[in-house]
Amino acid sequence: MKLTQFAIGAVAVALASGTLAQQPIVLKFSHVVTDDTPKGKGALRFKELAEAKTHGRVKVEVYPNSQLYKDREELEALQLGAVQMLAPSVSKFGPLGVRKFEVFDLPYMFPDEKSLEKVVEGPVGTGLFKLLEPKGITGVAYWFNGFKEFTANKPLRKLDDFKGLKIRIQSSKVIEGQIKALGAIPQVMAFSEVYTALQQGVVDGEENTPSNKYTQKMHEVQKHMTLSDHGVVMYAVVVNRKFWDGLPPDIRRSLNEAMAESTRYVWRIAKQENDDALAKIRAAKTTEIYALPPAEKAVWRKAMLPLYQQYEDVVGKDTLQAIERTVAQSTAGR
Repeated sequence: MKLTQFAIGAVAVALASGTLAQQPIVLKFSHVVTDDTPKGKGALRFKELAEAKTHGRVKVEVYPNSQLYKDREELEALQLGAVQMLAPSVSKFGPLGVRKFEVFDLPYMFPDEKSLEKVVEGPVGTGLFKLLEPKGITGVAYWFNGFKEFTANKPLRKLDDFKGLKIRIQSSKVIEGQIKALGAIPQVMAFSEVYTALQQGVVDGEENTPSNKYTQKMHEVQKHMTLSDHGVVMYAVVVNRKFWDGLPPDIRRSLNEAMAESTRYVWRIAKQENDDALAKIRAAKTTEIYALPPAEKAVWRKAMLPLYQQYEDVVGKDTLQAIERTVAQSTAGR
């Protein structure tokens, strides 16, 4: 009888162990924008590809629009292992002490997305990701979201128009310096709080890509937009390093493949998504859109140009020079 009971128990344990072994690895992917943005669509594409390529051995749970964490909370959650994957703006790494990423916040650094893509796919992008490793974070991809435009409840056509305005920004000393150079007052604020802050007049304006503006309905509470293309919104897809390194090699390889395909998809759709969002904002007729002429754009750039020297030690002279070389090579002959 005892042998029979032992055998039954052994079979039960074996069955339970088999069931546990078949449980998928859960990867929580948290971000702060909606599913309808380039980043949101990229996250869903990654989920689809990752689950297919791992044959269900990985389950990706996507949490958009700050469902789990706001801007200031998500990186800490990643380091603690509460989530496994994020795609924050590269500006968010400054508070972690990795301020070299703020080189992407310098004004008018990149003439187009092709130049930017060359930079992040080369030694500069790889080198910056290595700086995150001591923080328990591994970088796996760069996702482009588009060029930034200003909005406010008054026209922004000349530098004098910025004087005294409170402009919402991400947590970046370089962006803070830009806003001050324009004569405005920078206000660091979580992305999820911006609509209400604009609606209530806590801030007077903001800067972001058209797709982020439209999906958050900022055009409903902002009367004017200036197409200034003064900066870029670049995301870094990052994972908890301990989680990533602990994955079986074949799983990690499949996830890398899924991420590579998702990254190509995001870069491909970003411009079209922003063009479509801009068209929808025009159609809503709540916001007057003004294209900044090249001559005035040169005036704005000149006002912010001292930031390059001011933050040279922060972002690294070598990094700046490497980017300038890559951009020059990328645009040569166009």
